[in-house]
Amino acid sequence: MKHVRLWNLGNDVEEDTLGGRISAAREAAGLGMEDAALRLGVQVETWRAWECDRDAPRANRLVTMAGVLGVSPSWLLAGIGAGPVASDGSRDDLIRALESASAEALASQQRVFELLRRMKAADPT
Repeated sequence: MKHVRLWNLGNDVEEDTLGGRISAAREAAGLGMEDAALRLGVQVETWRAWECDRDAPRANRLVTMAGVLGVSPSWLLAGIGAGPVASDGSRDDLIRALESASAEALASQQRVFELLRRMKAADPT
């Protein structure tokens, strides 16, 4: 599968942390810290602690946060998968984002079919 990087965070070491990716995704989504915290239902200080790597969200919050920020949970955790789309809303940026999302969906579908095939092969009934 071809991976397309649609975000450009620069070379800052801070961006290679969970907090750095949370911050970058929030900014790419055009949200202030207060708005993001409100949408997730947490205190601003909690959100700030996450962005500063003083604390980390629990798994359920991280998944919800990914949805609020428009990124995949795996991108927030490890920088792998669908990250924020650095876009001015141009047609080319949107096409690249759609191509990337389509490629990821296809890869997921192929993985599901492979697992299903293996499961059926392991169960002779």
